[in-house]
Amino acid sequence: MRRTSRAGRALATPRPAGPMDARAPELRAVADPADLDREEALARLFERHYASMLRLAALLGADDPENIVAEAYYEIYRKWRRLRDADRAESYLRSVVCNLTRMRIRHLQIVRKHTEPPVAEWAASAEYTALLHDDQRALIAALGQLPPRQREALVLRHWMGLKESEIAKAMGISTGSVKTHTARGIAALTQVLENRR
Repeated sequence: MRRTSRAGRALATPRPAGPMDARAPELRAVADPADLDREEALARLFERHYASMLRLAALLGADDPENIVAEAYYEIYRKWRRLRDADRAESYLRSVVCNLTRMRIRHLQIVRKHTEPPVAEWAASAEYTALLHDDQRALIAALGQLPPRQREALVLRHWMGLKESEIAKAMGISTGSVKTHTARGIAALTQVLENRR
């Protein structure tokens, strides 16, 4: 019978993974209840609000609404633990979509100044245009001609149905400014649509 030393037996027998094992952080990350709660909450947020956030970005004039919304969800994923109240995640998400769209439009305006020839402000797909009635097309075209702040205020108020305080928070402005942008936007839209008749 052959004898082996204690060191030889220790090397030959597998040992269970301990806290210092290289795989342990991955196992802990999967089992962390806070991460699981975050994943579930974000999945619910995505199911409930993805389509409305996509429409919001498109109505605000984003040329790539899918990327804007994806980036907004990524931002909320990163900052989830810093949110003071998870119930306010929807308003935070809406605010991020507005800010990202605004930044994207500014970036595109700068890029377009330095490119030849100038590109049209907003072009809808043929399928999208075919589905809209004449009045709807005229309204959306007029909405696209408004300054960004007026367009944001009108979309958030009349399409999303938000209160002035919620709009102010989403846009990062005062409620008085929301009233001003909304009133000016409605006046401009009314003028455009009346001239059309």
